[in-house]
Amino acid sequence: MRARLDPDLTHALALAVPKDGALHAPIVKERCRLYLVTPPVFDPQGFAESLRAALGAGDVASLQLRLKTAGDDQIRRAARVLMPIAQQAGVAFIVNDRPDLAAELGADGVHIGQDDMAYAETRARVGRDAIVGVTCHSSRHLAVDAAEAGADYVAFGAFFPTATKDAKTRADIDLLAWWSDVMTVPCVAIGGIAVDNAKPLIDAGADFLAVSAGVWNYPAGPAAAVKAFNALF
Repeated sequence: MRARLDPDLTHALALAVPKDGALHAPIVKERCRLYLVTPPVFDPQGFAESLRAALGAGDVASLQLRLKTAGDDQIRRAARVLMPIAQQAGVAFIVNDRPDLAAELGADGVHIGQDDMAYAETRARVGRDAIVGVTCHSSRHLAVDAAEAGADYVAFGAFFPTATKDAKTRADIDLLAWWSDVMTVPCVAIGGIAVDNAKPLIDAGADFLAVSAGVWNYPAGPAAAVKAFNALF
């Protein structure tokens, strides 16, 4: 059974009826939530315990399986271990880059980049009920295009230096404030986010914080990190 980012956010995932041809309208701001991203390399069985601890420590909206250098069978094995843990906790399970594997595995959704499969083809692969998120770097134009096409969320970043991925762009926090003020499609902030630098992103209007090393490498452990992020929200 598919999980969702949050059944109470269903209205926020719908696009506003434009008054002047643009996709924007004031909305009631929802509480920011965590969007966890797996480490770039890990042993699924060993990581499972860290994941259970993290998901049991506080509110988490989603988990993205991000294995950029792994083969298809490695991704399948990881998903079959982690997806049940996430979904049993009411956490949406998102596959990075691979609409084909997301559909095959019955994942809740897929996250695509600008160099991946186009949105329309992705949507056809995963179906109308799946979550489809789109990386938009620091571009308002790409984000508006994705929202108009029907994306369930747009992702902006990187906001801070990160060792998890080779970030193509640096995004300004003002971008989150602009998006939050005029758009109804949720936005995800990503890139080097940690407990000690997250508050300005939350205050600017990010709907979700995508965090990897900031949780899994937190000195006091992933569960403590989830608790600390939720205290900020």
